[in-house]
Amino acid sequence: MADPDLAPGAIPSPNIWNHPHVYEVENRAVDRAGAITSLMKSLAPWDGRDLLDIGCGTGFHLPLFAAEAGSVVGVEPHGDLAAIARRRVRRLRNVTVLHGSAEALPLADASVDVMHARWAYFFGPGCEPGLAELARVLRPGGTAFVIDNDATRSTFGSWFRRSLPHHDPLAVERFWARQGWTREQIDTRWAFDSRATFESVVQIEFPPTVADGILAEHEGNGVDYAVNLWWRTFG
Repeated sequence: MADPDLAPGAIPSPNIWNHPHVYEVENRAVDRAGAITSLMKSLAPWDGRDLLDIGCGTGFHLPLFAAEAGSVVGVEPHGDLAAIARRRVRRLRNVTVLHGSAEALPLADASVDVMHARWAYFFGPGCEPGLAELARVLRPGGTAFVIDNDATRSTFGSWFRRSLPHHDPLAVERFWARQGWTREQIDTRWAFDSRATFESVVQIEFPPTVADGILAEHEGNGVDYAVNLWWRTFG
């Protein structure tokens, strides 16, 4: 029997679904210098425009977008997380959070100028239904951004490959190129305030044996982290 709390087509995200409070710590630790946001704004500013955040989780990025966008819609397939996101933005009049999935967006045709998806759904082959939905909801000239791990570089990338040995980053790159998307490579960091918070996040992001190995070999409260920013402007 289908879980009524999950929108159709939802891809499980055990890290945030099972540990939202720890994932909040992780969100605060990623890219503190703001390189990802700065690059997106240079490619497609959202000042006064209508922005969609797919897989918005607990709504961590919604206030950031709402500070400049005309309107912001967060779509989240996990009902409990969507409820947390609604509480987070309850005082922001230009933000709405909807329960839904990337492959069945609860939005009208040609209603969005900018789309953001960060570590959510759009992981390469298999996300074609979501791409079709993007083409439907984006206005002509609208831009979509997908942020994902770059498993070919960085210390974090080596951990990612260790945890997912069958992951083929070159196949993912070829997929996005065939779809007409452009890749921007970003060097950033995970930077935590304490070793304890670093350890708690490693433990929700990796299988236990991999996490134990990482924590045994890696010292400190952070790590270098390579990111792919995939983007496309729709005609």
